[in-house]
Amino acid sequence: MTNEPYAVEDLQAELRAFRAERDWAQFHDPKSLILALVGEVGELSELFQWIPADRALAEFSSGSRQRRAAEEMSDVFIYLLNLADVLGVDLLAAARKKLEGASSRFPAEGVRGRAPERR
Repeated sequence: MTNEPYAVEDLQAELRAFRAERDWAQFHDPKSLILALVGEVGELSELFQWIPADRALAEFSSGSRQRRAAEEMSDVFIYLLNLADVLGVDLLAAARKKLEGASSRFPAEGVRGRAPERR
């Protein structure tokens, strides 16, 4: 493993090549990718299902549980990147735009230390 910078575009290119080598593009329509994504989020959720909230950080911050969580998070990330690629969405740009909007909607001085109210 290298410490060189690794852009989302690099990973998407690798995912595209992986998909092409296996002729899996036929299975990577938006609906199928969303269903796969939901399934992987379910698998990640299942790891935490019966862990009390106040113990979750300690339980999953190291060791085998952290490795399992990382595997499931990677699956979620990969399916999300595949979906973004298929739909032509620049996920980093969309996330930055979303964060800018959230910064405006929830100024730190108005919500510090408490959950924001739904509007």
